[in-house]
Amino acid sequence: MPDAQTSFQHDIPRSIESDLDRATAVDAVFLFKVHGDGGGIWTVNMKDAPGVTEGDQGYADCTIEMSSQDWKAMTDKPGTAMQFFMQGKIKVTGNALLATKLQAVIG
Repeated sequence: MPDAQTSFQHDIPRSIESDLDRATAVDAVFLFKVHGDGGGIWTVNMKDAPGVTEGDQGYADCTIEMSSQDWKAMTDKPGTAMQFFMQGKIKVTGNALLATKLQAVIG
């Protein structure tokens, strides 16, 4: 189970770069706030300049917040994302429907 730092510094950028057309088809900017050990804040642009930048870049269509422990569990079993959302473990603000497009791109 990778921590969020590993995911956002290595795995997600690699996934975006492997298929830029698929990433830009999402047509959104996401802000991730992962709290706890191994967490951080990242902006994931799947719009005009696909990639991952550390920190809040000032604009996001969708913001996703969770604990680092839940991030690890979710990356181990991606199907748990909706369950965690329903349990209130994942908080989504902005256009929540965009979050459903993420799994196809970032795994």
